Amino acid sequence: MSAATGAGAGADEERGSFYEAVGGIDGLRRLTESFYVVVRADPLLAPVFAHFTPTHVEHVAVWMSEVFGGPAGYTAELGGHPGLIRNHLGLSITEEQRARWAELMISTAAKELPDDKLLQQRFAEYIEWGTRIARSVSQPGVEPGSPGPVPQWGWNGLV
Repeated sequence: MSAATGAGAGADEERGSFYEAVGGIDGLRRLTESFYVVVRADPLLAPVFAHFTPTHVEHVAVWMSEVFGGPAGYTAELGGHPGLIRNHLGLSITEEQRARWAELMISTAAKELPDDKLLQQRFAEYIEWGTRIARSVSQPGVEPGSPGPVPQWGWNGLV
């Protein structure tokens, strides 16, 4: 099977694909919906996300779906990795905001994703890695160049 059908990005014969293990798109939608409820109530992040819509929440789920080996919907519909990078340009994300976003996403994942130590660890590693990239490209004057295809993340981390 290919990543587009859900078995790439770190498939493990015993565990199946990482995408399947997180619950597929339905699991990622539950995660992002729960996460943004928390974000909108957080004093540091609420002002940053006050104008974000349910569409944004869905886009985050579709992004993670593709990163974790599910369907390539972000690439097909939303501009792929270059599109995601463009969405962060000029946002001037602070380290405090990045760290809080990561902390809240990881704690929400601990509640919403399966209680599997390796899954939770790999998910947290992805969030830390990805938020550092988002912060770096969000700084004024950054020219991101060509970021390449959507990264793939699985049971062994970055594929």
